[in-house]
Amino acid sequence: MVKARNSKMNIAIIHPDLGIGGAERLIVDAAVELSSLGHKCSYFYCTPMIMTNTLRRLLYLSGYCIWLFPSSAYFLLLSCIMSLCASLRCIFASFCMLITWPLFDDILADQVSAVIPILKLKKSPKVVFYCHFPDLLLAEHTTIFRRIYRKPIDIIEELTTGMVDLILVNSCFTGSTFACTFKHFNSHGFQPAILYPAVNVDQFEEPHSSKLNFLSINRFERKKNIELAISAFAMLCTLEGDVLTGCDISDASLTLAAV
Repeated sequence: MVKARNSKMNIAIIHPDLGIGGAERLIVDAAVELSSLGHKCSYFYCTPMIMTNTLRRLLYLSGYCIWLFPSSAYFLLLSCIMSLCASLRCIFASFCMLITWPLFDDILADQVSAVIPILKLKKSPKVVFYCHFPDLLLAEHTTIFRRIYRKPIDIIEELTTGMVDLILVNSCFTGSTFACTFKHFNSHGFQPAILYPAVNVDQFEEPHSSKLNFLSINRFERKKNIELAISAFAMLCTLEGDVLTGCDISDASLTLAAV
């Protein structure tokens, strides 16, 4: 997968949507950085996206199957099968990409592993899958209908995730979760590599306060479990002794920022 240092690659990225979450931010940052290094980066997306001048300048953007997106009132009934819709959008976009575009050196698939067998139809490009977190652990299995609906999706995720040339995860925690979830991969020595989300720390100013502050940035939705940050901070404030050296726990604060 690694070419000569000075060679430029033709890279395709396929993503189910481009919203405002951390997963979307990471993929956009990766695409912009690859393009700024001189690589040709084509971004194939499946939902309406927020266009910026940077994205227009650096990336070739191509949207497919935007109509199959269960967020509008017209498709409200499809919201209960959002995972299936995301897979169908990505599968359709993958076929369009393979049929209408020349060969790529590398293809980065994100979130939806069902597209991997399609992307592997062409032997030459290497396929990388970025696993932010196993989808089968994020999905609800609370009712009989949900369990029946999720069963084939979960099986497909387990079967297709290991068909790539390289799997990337966003942290050691996600890597350990991956190993516990997909045990047959771990038993055969198939370990994902860790690629942390890139943050340009130079954009931040130096802190002007020595007070301890805990910051949680998330969307206000149930699966983000914002209650965990609140309860953990409450427990920290009740601990006795010098828990954090040089910090006054009684003067600590918690900031919740949401979008």
